[in-house]
Amino acid sequence: MLIKVTSQKSNHDPTKRTMNMKRISSLKINWQPNKESKIPIYKQIVQFVCNKVANGEWMVGDVLPSQRILAELFEVNRSTIVTAIDELTSYGIVSGRFGAGTQIISNTWSLFLPNISNWNNHLMSGSFQENNVMIQAINKLEFEPDVVRIGTGEIDPRLFSENIWKDILQKVGSKIHSLGYTENLGLPELRMAIAEHLKKTGLCAKPENILITSGSLQALQLIAESLLQKNSNVYTEAPSYLKSLQMFQSAGMNLKGIPMDSKGIEYWKLSTSGKLNNSILYTIPTNQNPTGITMTKDRREKLMSYCIENRLPIIEDGAYQELCYDNDAPKTLKAMDDNEMVIYLGTASKTLAPGLRIGWVVASEPIVQRLGDVKMQVDYGASSLSQWAMTEFLNSGLYDRYLKNLKNELKNRRDNALKVLEENFSDLANWNNPSGGFYIWLTFKKNIKIEKLFEEAIKERILLNPGDIYDFKENHSLRLSFAYVNSFEFEQAIKKLVQIVKKIIPM
Repeated sequence: MLIKVTSQKSNHDPTKRTMNMKRISSLKINWQPNKESKIPIYKQIVQFVCNKVANGEWMVGDVLPSQRILAELFEVNRSTIVTAIDELTSYGIVSGRFGAGTQIISNTWSLFLPNISNWNNHLMSGSFQENNVMIQAINKLEFEPDVVRIGTGEIDPRLFSENIWKDILQKVGSKIHSLGYTENLGLPELRMAIAEHLKKTGLCAKPENILITSGSLQALQLIAESLLQKNSNVYTEAPSYLKSLQMFQSAGMNLKGIPMDSKGIEYWKLSTSGKLNNSILYTIPTNQNPTGITMTKDRREKLMSYCIENRLPIIEDGAYQELCYDNDAPKTLKAMDDNEMVIYLGTASKTLAPGLRIGWVVASEPIVQRLGDVKMQVDYGASSLSQWAMTEFLNSGLYDRYLKNLKNELKNRRDNALKVLEENFSDLANWNNPSGGFYIWLTFKKNIKIEKLFEEAIKERILLNPGDIYDFKENHSLRLSFAYVNSFEFEQAIKKLVQIVKKIIPM
């Protein structure tokens, strides 16, 4: 049977038709549930709708036939239709508005929810793959006290003010009366504070759209294990921080790199890399790790239009969003998102301290609820003390003042690092000039055995982060960081490093 329905196009439709123009579309419904199946009929109806939305036959804005008509088409009781619609609504796939019918409102992340993997199986399977040998060596050497770390993705602990920390803990100590477990989404006061803080970046989110995690790394793990399916494709920039992790590969997914230029990811090359169904995009658009590149406004807008058109959901990692030195940070992809395309990840690890273990997820309520349920199975919530401390940082205004001073210090360190490289490496390598964040991406002009360089640098007690661990191919690059060492330490390490390089690459 062919049902004529009226639907409304989103103002973010990639075809850019007139905003709110009404159109008539046809929903083909020539299917009936199998009443002999062991699968409940309402579940069959849910899956039928999901399949239609997933393959693009039914679009965001399309309106389903009335419950009465659906009951007649499927030859079921109306209560069965109500149950199916309620479940689809709980996933955020449809929205039933009085007088407006049941409308399709999402065609990306919400579709993962009806097919969620069994988290308990992952807990028991021991499926995590080992890091590669070089990453394991880095993780071990980082804790040796006499090693100078010029590639570490961590802020210098000497930049954290002890006086501020003491003040925060004093205030927190006078306000809290219990350190019991928090709600499944995290401390309500912290979620409210983060919501207010995000407004400054143009990202409007309600507390119910925010989940507190034990760092953004845990958020990635929760997404990988509880939303995505095996054999999914995870696209990301090449190079990418994600390549140094194993969580998506451990969950049975395929990690694929897409090249970058100075403006950000070359999104148009996604279409030549394979089918985009059952795929997601992971991106760090601001002060990207490891290259330091910040995606331009124009590239962000075109990327969003491309992902909407191709129904490609996005994980936006905003770890370095607040570390733009000179100008206001560019608008996040999530702030441009009216279609629930984007899951946004934030963290305090790159601004305050990684040991605080506070991160947050911003997404549609059904996604947040699912991730919150899984998190409760994993650790029953992030540290209550850390959540209270972060709440006080944000509400007191101390965080904003601290962040301003931090950016000034990092800018000075960046300027010094660029000067030192120009004086020592101009004949040997090329590098970028980051507008924020921690990293300078240095690429040697001649091929060099990076493993040999890594080993020789360790002999001089210098710890490097080779570019190969972030890329999908050999790249003869280094991720240099000016965030963990001061200007003098960085200069001394670079002067030693250039001598090592000249021994490996004869001039």
